[in-house]
Amino acid sequence: MIDKLHYISQQPQNGSHLTAIKQALDAGCKWVQLRVKNQADDVILEYAIEANKTCTRYGAKLIVNDHPEIALKAGAYGVHLGLQDMSIAEARDIVGKKTIIGGTANTFEHIKQRIADGADYIGLGPFRFTTTKQNLSPILGLDGYETIMAQIRSANLQIPIIAIGGILPEDISALTQTGVYGVAISGTITHATDPAQIVKHMYQELNTKYLNQVI
Repeated sequence: MIDKLHYISQQPQNGSHLTAIKQALDAGCKWVQLRVKNQADDVILEYAIEANKTCTRYGAKLIVNDHPEIALKAGAYGVHLGLQDMSIAEARDIVGKKTIIGGTANTFEHIKQRIADGADYIGLGPFRFTTTKQNLSPILGLDGYETIMAQIRSANLQIPIIAIGGILPEDISALTQTGVYGVAISGTITHATDPAQIVKHMYQELNTKYLNQVI
């Protein structure tokens, strides 16, 4: 089961990815993606092992960004691959059939390819500009999501679509009405003064049932 709220880790000013992840879990997040950039593999593996232990204690799922081998060694629930990362087929050979694999997309063509390659869910974005990611793909905005989700319905494709990229709590209602399954959030939770209230509000918005929702 793919959760509707994905927390993407980032290092806060005071702390590490691990402290940010624990804060998100304390706030009620159930799906965490460890996203560590520009670090050695052994460092990321240490993060992943500890993050997975913490997620397990909270009954949450850990996804490792970019690194199938690390996801496997850490016992993570899944791996998420960007457009410039290893192919889903290669990652599947490494992690096996039971591990969840998510893939980033920016266009309808990307989505069709991700589905053909065997992705379990798709992170579609970015919604707006975000400093969290370098080499940002073209911004979709609400109109972009409406267009792509309509194309998905017309093609009768079935896969959870997670909106990502600079999303704020107040964006969720409109995004969900386009048919997306869920959203991925980073800074909004990392830097929140009351993360638990933010997470509660977002789950309430995401669990509101809309017609035409693609799952």
